[in-house]
Amino acid sequence: GSFIQKVIDFLIVAFVVFMIVRSINKLRDRMDAKKKAEEAAKAAATPAPAPVVPEDIVLLKEIRDLLKK
Repeated sequence: GSFIQKVIDFLIVAFVVFMIVRSINKLRDRMDAKKKAEEAAKAAATPAPAPVVPEDIVLLKEIRDLLKK
């Protein structure tokens, strides 16, 4: 009788620990999804910076325009 009682107690404790860990993981997943959604919204709202044109390209374009005249 004592062995069966110990097994039942173990199963109850194991089930409770499993439910606690499962709840924590679900909460963490929800928080991660919320954070990713906020980052995606922030990235979508932020306009992309204008591409930086190197000085040599600008100079070459000016030379090309002068030669066209």
